[in-house]
Order: sequence, then C-alpha cells, then structure tokens
Amino acid sequence: MLRNLLPMAVAGCGGKRLRSWTELRRFRQIAQRTISTASRRHFENKVPEKQKLFQEDNGIPVHLKGGVADALLYRATMVLTVGGTAYAIYELAKASFPKKQD
Repeated sequence: MLRNLLPMAVAGCGGKRLRSWTELRRFRQIAQRTISTASRRHFENKVPEKQKLFQEDNGIPVHLKGGVADALLYRATMVLTVGGTAYAIYELAKASFPKKQD
C-alpha cells in the first residue's frame, strides 16, 4: 500500500514513478548532496591582506580604497542620486503649476 504513495520524481527519473524504496533513498541522497552547505573548495584567507589595505593611512577615503571598481560604483551612485533628485524636483515643480484650461 505504501508503495503506491511514492512521490513522482521531479529530477533524475524523467517524471516516471519511482519503483522501489532504494530508488527513493538514492533520490533523497542526491537531493541532499546537491543542497549541501558544505564547502567543496578551500579558499585562501585574504582577510589579513584586506585589513592591511583598508587600514593604511594614505589619504584615500575608505569607500574608494577597493580600486577602480569602487570608484566607478561611487561615481555611478552619485550620478544616479543627483539625477534622481533633480528629476524629482522638476516633477514636483511641474505638478505645482497645473496647465490652464482654455
């Protein structure tokens, strides 16, 4: 009776009904391995290098110490902020003086 209640396989079996408990267990193992949070690669610890870079007293603001990418992100953010503020003020001014009805 329980074998009739086996779920349809979403992945791996092409939508066919699972035939046995062993297949169900294999399917569960594959799903668990895929979702596993365990790290498979070992990365070099770069935190001390980054700490040294950001703690240097070289006159550069901390939000620009990351290099060219930080400078581009900073400038893009400032352009969007200033442009958005100017556009919002323009729209408010336009809305505050409605068109005359002739």
